[in-house]
Amino acid sequence: MFKRGDRVELEITDFAFGGKGISKISTDSQRGIVFVPNTYPGQKVKVVISAKKKKHYEAKLLDILERSPIEKINNYQAISGAPYIFVPVKDQELLKRDSTLETFRRLSGIQNIREVFDAFISAPEHFFYRNKMEYSFSSIEHCLETDSEKDDAFALGFKRRGTWWKVESLNKASGLFDQEWEDKLKELREYLENTGLKAWHPPKKIGFFRHIVVRKSFAADQLLVNLVTASEGLNRFDINAFSSFVQELMGDRIAGLLHTVNDNVADRAKIENGQSKVLFGKDVIEEQLLGLNFQMRMESFFQTNPKCAELLYTKALDYVFEEEISSDKVVLDLFCGTGTIAQLMAKRNPNVSIIGVDIVEEAIEDAKKNAIGNGITNTDFFAADVGKFLKFNPQYQGKIDTIILDPPRAGIAPKTLKKVIELDTKKIVYISCNPSTQARDASTLSDAGFTLEKYSLVDQFPHTGHIESVAKFIKK
Repeated sequence: MFKRGDRVELEITDFAFGGKGISKISTDSQRGIVFVPNTYPGQKVKVVISAKKKKHYEAKLLDILERSPIEKINNYQAISGAPYIFVPVKDQELLKRDSTLETFRRLSGIQNIREVFDAFISAPEHFFYRNKMEYSFSSIEHCLETDSEKDDAFALGFKRRGTWWKVESLNKASGLFDQEWEDKLKELREYLENTGLKAWHPPKKIGFFRHIVVRKSFAADQLLVNLVTASEGLNRFDINAFSSFVQELMGDRIAGLLHTVNDNVADRAKIENGQSKVLFGKDVIEEQLLGLNFQMRMESFFQTNPKCAELLYTKALDYVFEEEISSDKVVLDLFCGTGTIAQLMAKRNPNVSIIGVDIVEEAIEDAKKNAIGNGITNTDFFAADVGKFLKFNPQYQGKIDTIILDPPRAGIAPKTLKKVIELDTKKIVYISCNPSTQARDASTLSDAGFTLEKYSLVDQFPHTGHIESVAKFIKK
């Protein structure tokens, strides 16, 4: 029997929802199933057993010993965040579709899921699709060539798989983010190393350089860059020289360069953990979705793959407007954030009243500003708790035709979903970045009298195990 902490070599034979590879052990001394995230059928892998469950084991991937016969090595540097970068896209999509539909069927209890399945929407771009990337510094480097750890180094890239203390330097494009930026990241790393200031040492929690966060506007083909450092050593860092170097490196593609001082020992790049200032340019860039403009700051929530998000939102809007909505009814966009979906609905059908609700006041203020900037007049936004919305806005009682749900990965809290059901709507369009929690909520909606009429999958994140889904529920 395996026990926690055992290091073993396995062959991956099957694939489960969320990018979990399956290894089936059947020997004279050992039998069982092991789930290993971020692996693919046909691979031989080295793992560490992380948990023993009643019917299976869970393990963490340490290394890929042999690639699957289906994988085709390309010129991108493999990173932990893109475990399927060598797997042909069509093969990725097939396994994602089948594993997601089976998991949704099992967790929701909706047995006819394949009959109501509408579409699998492929990403329009399978490489360089991300609009945000975070790179870490570390003085502990994992050297890919020798598969060894080097201390007192200067690494800039991504955390080594399964570790929090060491970084694999990115020496060429990963295939996910802007190619020019990542091809030149090595030059930026060499420049910063030559300053003599140290990269962050995660175990000791000392060092100067901590993170670089980059946000991209596909519409403007520009980048917003934020360098995160500690304050110790700041008097020895030539900010102006660094600013000039970045401008020379990337030219007018840099919309703005920010510097954040963060002395919080937590290894996170969040701007709210420190003080930021603009070194040159501006602290905001603008992106377009389906003809509307949206301003993005470094910390703004925005769809990671905007070109694919257009397809996702188009499918959701198709579901909203498939049936005519009478003029005395409204569409309610819950968890609306900065109002992206609400504004897209308002643009598509100017004759329908759209109400956006979110508990975060700052997001609602941004939603109002974006709507004004886009010339949208048929939206109203409220900073309110979803469950208490009708209590303080009784004018909408009995007038809600459709509800849009776009919750975080954890899905909707059971008490909140109960209150959503009590809003008394005939149609719910549910967008999810985690179909397993959506399936759980679908079971609750089914018990409340809603029927799943259509279901689509959208591959927003090629080369990963993640997938998004759109469901249309009708109450007969």
